[in-house]
Amino acid sequence: MGGGDLSALSGLYPLTMGLAMLAVLALGWGGVTVLRRGDRQRGVLMLVCALVILANVLIWTV
Repeated sequence: MGGGDLSALSGLYPLTMGLAMLAVLALGWGGVTVLRRGDRQRGVLMLVCALVILANVLIWTV
């Protein structure tokens, strides 16, 4: 994998996107759960993190 050869990494792209989407789902679910339990700051931070990762996935796929 020297220079600009990205063919070796092309197989990791779908895996990376899948893991990122799983992280979005986990953070979203966890954020809502934490918000329901009363810890507003942590819940909002988890939801913001989920939105940032989702935005990155959307940017990478377009």
